[in-house]
Amino acid sequence: MDSIELMVNEHTYIKRMLEVVRKASLKVLFLDKIDYEDFARMIDFVRKYADVHHHGKEEKLLFNRMVSEIGGAAEKLVNNGMLVEHDMGRFFIQELEQALEKVKNGDNEAKLDVIANAISYENLLNRHIDKEDKVVYAFAKRALSKYTMDIIDKECEDFEKEMSDKGIQKKYILLLEELENKYL
Repeated sequence: MDSIELMVNEHTYIKRMLEVVRKASLKVLFLDKIDYEDFARMIDFVRKYADVHHHGKEEKLLFNRMVSEIGGAAEKLVNNGMLVEHDMGRFFIQELEQALEKVKNGDNEAKLDVIANAISYENLLNRHIDKEDKVVYAFAKRALSKYTMDIIDKECEDFEKEMSDKGIQKKYILLLEELENKYL
């Protein structure tokens, strides 16, 4: 299994969900209506598929090896760039969830925070994915030893099999398609 190719492919699913998040935010803006269940499902996708499933592989299998084996530039790129952006994305999702709760409890002004945090997350992740696809992954493939890449590929394959056995990929791709059918 080519772990980098898999991560790039996962980005296509994440970017599709980002488009759903954008369109759902547009509905909040123009229709002044929030579908709380749909936003909860988007947040679930972000947390379980984009963050735990995808970012988990990056953080546990790839980034730490880039830092330890390459050092210098990789350490700055990973620690001051990619990991900071992962945390920023988690922050926007947490703030989105809190804003949704405020609107549910009657704070109509918090709809601004729903839109702001959803769009901030969408914007951040789109830019983040482009950097990973065009810079980070290419750097890793070029600078990591074949031996290290083989280990990452094997660990990634094992992780994917375990998640597949639990139905994770299938569950979230079906969820994505369902939301796309509604919002796109």
